[in-house]
Amino acid sequence: MSRPPLAREKVLDAFERILIDDGERAATMDATARAAGVSKGGLLYHFASKEAMENALLARLDERVSEDLTAMAAAPEGPVAYFIRTSVMQNDPLDRAILAAARLAQGGNTVAAEELRNVRDRWAQTLRPHARDETALDLVMLVSDGLYFNNALSGGSIPGPVPRDDAMTALITLVEDAIRP
Repeated sequence: MSRPPLAREKVLDAFERILIDDGERAATMDATARAAGVSKGGLLYHFASKEAMENALLARLDERVSEDLTAMAAAPEGPVAYFIRTSVMQNDPLDRAILAAARLAQGGNTVAAEELRNVRDRWAQTLRPHARDETALDLVMLVSDGLYFNNALSGGSIPGPVPRDDAMTALITLVEDAIRP
């Protein structure tokens, strides 16, 4: 598959950044063109509407999740350990794609909300064979959610525990022992 033009990617990066930093209402076509350093005509060449940008952003999320699932399946430490360890990601491409989609969903975009549910379902489907039952799978998903949430708050006024290094390894061992089929 050929790589999209650089200007198109710059526009998507700018749109994503505005969504994350300022929210869905601020992510107008004019603001996106300014932030991307392209003319409005340049933006319209790639995206005929804000909805087209939103759809492209959600397609980008889908691609990044597919890459993550491939890495998860091939991870030497195993999919569960990989999933839990990467739940504390911050400001990487997948994290930004998730945050941008969440901002769209918060703004009432039902397609974005459905895509986020799909992401969670795809992760669960990959992890399911490594958990003894649905309750064990719920444990993995909820630990991941808690790590992601606490990591997101760690720079804010409500810090939560985010295990690192040996503490993370101990947490992963505990979860894997609890869910083993």
